[in-house]
Amino acid sequence: MRILLVEDDADLGLAIKQVLMSEKYVVDWVPDGAQAWLCLESQWTDYTVAIVDWLLPELSGLELCQRLRLHQNPLPVMMLTALGQPENRVAGLDAGADDYLVKPFVMEELLARLRALQRRSPQLQPPTLTVAGFTLDAANNVLQVNSDKCTPLVIPLATKEFQLLMYLMQNPDRIIPGSKLRHQLWDIDEEPISNVVAAQMRLLRRKLACHGCSCPIETLPGTGYRFNSQLRSQP
Repeated sequence: MRILLVEDDADLGLAIKQVLMSEKYVVDWVPDGAQAWLCLESQWTDYTVAIVDWLLPELSGLELCQRLRLHQNPLPVMMLTALGQPENRVAGLDAGADDYLVKPFVMEELLARLRALQRRSPQLQPPTLTVAGFTLDAANNVLQVNSDKCTPLVIPLATKEFQLLMYLMQNPDRIIPGSKLRHQLWDIDEEPISNVVAAQMRLLRRKLACHGCSCPIETLPGTGYRFNSQLRSQP
């Protein structure tokens, strides 16, 4: 999942980003609503949820949420604010927010509410994803390779390996350009080098090969990468 975090408090924004990254989310953190809208309009990134402070410079969180809904954008939004009166909650939810978290809060509650959004929103990825005999388990950060001939093979994954497989498995048989993967799986502050996707793909293939498993990801020169659902695993 890629999250857009919109928070102008530097300390809180950094703390939230670090916690989310530790949970394997890709996070873009911006300090105001105007920059957030530019991110949302980008052709490169597909966000799965936005965490938005209400009191923002340039464009408030309330106005940002209203603009999203005006453009028929169904992106789930969690509103963060110190404004905790009932009328404020009503205004935030009426503006199109899906959840409302009052400051100060503990990070465990933020993560729990994200999980609740995931359960309620069909566009958010479930904890496990299975395509063509391959199962990604987000809770344990592993790839399970199923076979009719033996017990499932369990392969531990690094964070970027997991994110790369997750995105491709969410889009089986679709050709994804390397530039799209680079912009989708590395946040806007990282500025990865142009060949980072190819390098990460080599590491992933090498890991699967070390476990005796064929890689279902095809490289299409000059075009991109594809998770081929017709290729069966061979553990």
